[in-house]
Order: sequence, then structure tokens, then C-alpha cells
Amino acid sequence: MKPKHIQLSHGGGGDETNQLIRDLFFRHFNNDILAQEEDAARLSFNGDVAFTTDSFTVTPMFFNGGDLGKIAIAGTTNDLAMAGAKPEYLSCGFIIEEGLPIETLEKVVASMAAELQTNQAKIVCGDTKVVPKGAADGLFINTTGVGHCHSKPSWKELEAGDVLLISRDYGRHGACLLAEREGFDLSGAPDSDCASLWPTVEKLLAAGIQPVAMRDATRGGVAAVLNEWAHARQLGISVDESQLPVAPETQGVCELFGFEPLELANEGTFVLAVKPAQAEQALALLQSIQPSAARVGELVEAHAGKVVLTTPWNSKRYMEMPKGELLPRIC
Repeated sequence: MKPKHIQLSHGGGGDETNQLIRDLFFRHFNNDILAQEEDAARLSFNGDVAFTTDSFTVTPMFFNGGDLGKIAIAGTTNDLAMAGAKPEYLSCGFIIEEGLPIETLEKVVASMAAELQTNQAKIVCGDTKVVPKGAADGLFINTTGVGHCHSKPSWKELEAGDVLLISRDYGRHGACLLAEREGFDLSGAPDSDCASLWPTVEKLLAAGIQPVAMRDATRGGVAAVLNEWAHARQLGISVDESQLPVAPETQGVCELFGFEPLELANEGTFVLAVKPAQAEQALALLQSIQPSAARVGELVEAHAGKVVLTTPWNSKRYMEMPKGELLPRIC
């Protein structure tokens, strides 16, 4: 009988390891490059490529709107997309705790395979390690990705007058995990925004829109992105609070627990800066994909290095960089 849980022998490099790789990983990730079964994948590139890596662990492993596997693919492909690159090839490393149900591992891997299809990308090499029970929190995943650059947005190109857009309502991922982690069965609780961003970026580029800069608002949320840009360019950022798109269910969770939605993590929401001449076109395209997309502010010469938020009552306050540990294991 095949074991139903991961055993230390699955990481020993022998028959059990080969069975796990062939019966599970190869079945879901199979492609012509991976099927070569070499120690390193041989890839061909023409032109500039983007290259990124990230590691993932999340509690709970499965949540409303996603899971660890979906994040492991979306997180790395989103980093490529924000660099203007189409995700093409990924590596994948698994660190698996002894005793993890193989059924759980398969659900995660199947979710990864589905998200790869969204990006039309391939896992072409990988590694599997099994550690003794108690040495890991179930499952850790590392993914590294490369892809051809179709554009080269950069914070270094930001200038006063550039318009800031956000691709959808924000704070969903952090609010979703917070509600589930605390065991609250809240009616209308938000689902995570976990999603791959390349399809949206591809549509922007195909429409002739050239983003000046893009950043997915993961840990630290929208507040972290805007503060990083303002500090790095020593320009001010002016934000209109009345235009910030936060969903009522996200706002409700934040009010219940005392969090600021702007500081909560996202896994499928990005901030982009565009030239004024392309702002309306870019916003219309984003809203055709996510109606909650919005124009939220602009870069200015005043208050260099600071983000200033104008309230609906026309008062002003600083939007500060998040500090301390907000939520553990959000990605």
C-alpha cells in the first residue's frame, strides 16, 4: 500500500523519493523541459530577462480565495510582472515536514499547476527535502522565476506629475487571513485577492500603456509601496482618501481588530504610476477587469519623501510606513 503521509524516506533520494517526484510532481508539472530529468534545465533567451526568487509559508495553508500553492506561483510571477516581464520558467523547492498528508500536498501542487496555466509558465526544475516532524510548519515552498522583459518600469523613473492608480480594492488578503486565523465565522468576510497579475499587465502593454513604475502591494500593503517610492525618489506623494477603494467587508474586519487597511497585505493588487496623458486610458482598462480600480493620487514636488493623505474633510495627515509585525505568515 502507498503511504498516506510524507515519511522521512521520501527525502532520502531512493525509491520513495522517485515515486513522490514521478507520481505527484511530474504528473502535475509535466512539460518537455522538466521531462529531460537533468540536474539543471537548459533554457534559451533572446534579449533582457527578469529574474526573481521568493519563499512561501502561510497560516492557514488553505483560505478563502487561495492557498499556499497558489501564492507560491502568483507571488513569484507577480514579481516578474511588476518588472514588465512575462513569466516563463520557474524552479520549485519543497521543504516538507514528516507526517504531512500526501493528499494535502497534492492539493497544493494541483493549485500550483492551475496558477501556472494562468501565466502560461512552466516549472522546469526543482528540489524536494523532507525534515523530521516538528522541524517545519507543514510545508515551505521556494519558487524562482525568469521571463522576457516586455517593458522596463522602474521607481527610478518616477517624476512629479505622474499619476498613481491601484488595480483594485486593497487589504483583502490580510483581512481574510486575520478573520480565518482568529476563528471568526463572519458573514460577508472578505476573500483573499490572491491572483496572478501578468494577464492584467499584458493587457496594459498591449493597449500601448507604458507604466512608469509598478509594485504589488504585498507585506506592508499600499502604505509601504507609496512610502518606499516617496523616500527613494525624494518626491512627495499626495493621496486622496476619498478615492481609496477599500471594500466594506475589509473595513469591517479592520475596525473589529484595530488594523489599518492600507497596511494590510495583498496578493493580487498592485500600484502603478503612469504619465497623465495615459491615466484615463489605463484606469478604464483596469476597471474593465476590476471595477474597484481607482486613481488615488499623484507625485508632487512638495513634502519630499513623505506621503500626505487628504481626508474627505480636506484635512491632511501623513501616511506613515508600517512598523512592527502586523500579521504573521501572510505569504
